[in-house]
Amino acid sequence: MVKIKGNKKVIKKVKIQKINGGQASPAPPIGPILGSSGVNIMEFCKQYNSLTQESKGEICPVVITVYEDKSFSFIIKKSPVSIQLLNMMKIEKGSKESNRSKIGKISLDKIEMIAKYKMVDLNCFSIKSAISMVSGTARSMGIEIETS
Repeated sequence: MVKIKGNKKVIKKVKIQKINGGQASPAPPIGPILGSSGVNIMEFCKQYNSLTQESKGEICPVVITVYEDKSFSFIIKKSPVSIQLLNMMKIEKGSKESNRSKIGKISLDKIEMIAKYKMVDLNCFSIKSAISMVSGTARSMGIEIETS
């Protein structure tokens, strides 16, 4: 994949899903992924940690664009909807059989709150469709939605 962005050719896009905000280090999974791309790992860790300092401990996925000259840029995403749901419900994991075994209930207001927070990362244009996406994730995890 070679795209040109400004004066630089993009040679690779890397997505890393499980990085805690403010806690990036050259250890796996970051080191091996970025090392194989030729990116300066310590420079990435410094920049990422400084930008995610206020989200310390939260999972903050990142999309890294690597250029031909081994320079990089990155976009920090909001934490995944499933993680936000688990944190809000104060549980460890979702149901193994979401259609049979329910693990709890969540209000539509809380679903809407998550949808508004995550709206910039979702592939939708209206809050209604964002709520629908978050609700689908909740149902697939075995969480019932209270409509009141």
